[in-house]
Amino acid sequence: MHILSVNVGLPRSVEWAGRTITTGIFKQPIQGAVSLEPLNFVGDQQADLKVHGGPDKAVYAYDNLHYEHWQHQLERDDWTPGLFGENLTTEGLLESEVHIGDLFRVGSALLRAVQPRFPCYKLNVRFDDPGMTRRFAREGRSGIYFRVVEPGAVQASDVITLIEAANTNITIQTVFQIVLNRQANADLLAQLVALPHLPDSIKRMFGH
Repeated sequence: MHILSVNVGLPRSVEWAGRTITTGIFKQPIQGAVSLEPLNFVGDQQADLKVHGGPDKAVYAYDNLHYEHWQHQLERDDWTPGLFGENLTTEGLLESEVHIGDLFRVGSALLRAVQPRFPCYKLNVRFDDPGMTRRFAREGRSGIYFRVVEPGAVQASDVITLIEAANTNITIQTVFQIVLNRQANADLLAQLVALPHLPDSIKRMFGH
């Protein structure tokens, strides 16, 4: 597992569907080491802090395998890293294999996997496609949000190393599917809400 690209961007205003929208989803690759602080990379910001950003959404990673999938699904010429709004474009880091609470060393930083990305309409804006959010949810390729445990510096080619495996078999992808379907058997739900590193915002969806 390693980093293919580190991507950052500041909020910008764009015209879409007859209105002006401010969004930080437009990310561009950065050469060299980029400093990672507790809430985001230097040079990166979110526009709407009510639903984006914060400690449980400090770093978003999306894998190159998903890019390969989408290239067969969508007709477009631009497949620059950061297209999905991710900070880290990765190789070999999949939500189907990463568990809630897994701790990784990335560059000199420590990152803990805490939740999937649930798409909002800003993804439609980025792809100029009103159906992209629905398509993204249906395909189940959510990517991974990380909490910064230890700030540091990250750059392309850095190895991603699992430092501490979480004591659970619940993956990022499992949480994505449970939340989208709004259902789970009692045993699985009990395991879910007991996860120490799952954000409270997700636990509250199930009354906890």
